[in-house]
Amino acid sequence: MSNTPAPALSVLDLVPVRTGQTSAQAVAASLGVAQAADRLGYRRYWFAEHHNMPAVASTAPPVLIAAAAARTERIRVGSGGVMLPNHSPLIVAEQFAALEAIAPGRIDLGIGRAPGSDPVITQLLRQSGTTSDVDRFPDNINDIVALVSGEGATVRFTSGSTYGVHATPAATTTPEVWLLGSSDYSARLAAAFGLPYVFANHFSGEGLERALALYRTEFQPNEQHPEPRTFLTANVIAAPTAEEAEERALPQLHMMARLRTNMPLVPLETVEQAKANRDFDGLAETIMAQARSRWFVGTGADAASALSSFAQQHGVDEVMISPVAAAYDGEPADAAPGRIQTLELLAADLLG
Repeated sequence: MSNTPAPALSVLDLVPVRTGQTSAQAVAASLGVAQAADRLGYRRYWFAEHHNMPAVASTAPPVLIAAAAARTERIRVGSGGVMLPNHSPLIVAEQFAALEAIAPGRIDLGIGRAPGSDPVITQLLRQSGTTSDVDRFPDNINDIVALVSGEGATVRFTSGSTYGVHATPAATTTPEVWLLGSSDYSARLAAAFGLPYVFANHFSGEGLERALALYRTEFQPNEQHPEPRTFLTANVIAAPTAEEAEERALPQLHMMARLRTNMPLVPLETVEQAKANRDFDGLAETIMAQARSRWFVGTGADAASALSSFAQQHGVDEVMISPVAAAYDGEPADAAPGRIQTLELLAADLLG
């Protein structure tokens, strides 16, 4: 490995649900991974927001964040992210102000603009009457930043009168707000607001270099963030052997192919189920090969070295890994040995 400083490591969790696993067992497994990340010295642990997917149980990031905060001691916990069009900005601000009160100095509020679901679920979410207008996304970001601050926000009426609003009565610390995205729009918005930014490289690596260049070039410094601050996400699997790592990658690759080819979604396969599956055609195989080319899969030493080079190439000092190692038949349903193994092997090389 080179003499360049090793990047800090963080974790992104979608709370995967595999065949035969209940939601309760999937959540228990993810909380075990969060505790391992805390023990091993990872910097932060974020939960994504997705809805109505058989293989994903991360539907409510604030609830999962509270559970993880209660089971960890020093790691930052947060959202990666809250999909703002699904929610009222005030409710998001209140939830994360409450989380900050539970774990002061340890809460990250990552915010995204995508719905995180299909059109039917998006419509159901918006029927609740508590969602925000996607066209007002920039204004809603400003509102949330103000609401979680100690000073709060001010509502101004057409009559000229004002009304003070606070997400919590007496904040002394605030959650750190991050903008998430995989497009020029999100990069430019984060730069204009002078906020930290994360490119969703784990989902789509296309446009990475351009997005980072736009963010860094157009960044508007402020008192809280005098310089641009960013890190990258990546799908990672580390195992004692390269063969095991590739086997543990196969179920997630199958899920990616299902998503991209509109095949019916199912719970995540076990390794044995994935190896026996012959349902995928040439297009699906091409999609899986393209996805695999952007993942970091191999022994701990090989994955760690590749991640270090990746961080150095893009000028970041932190990489948030999505540990997508699937399970073998017979592994405990309420634990995630492959995902924890990935964290442990990377930590041995990069976190000392």
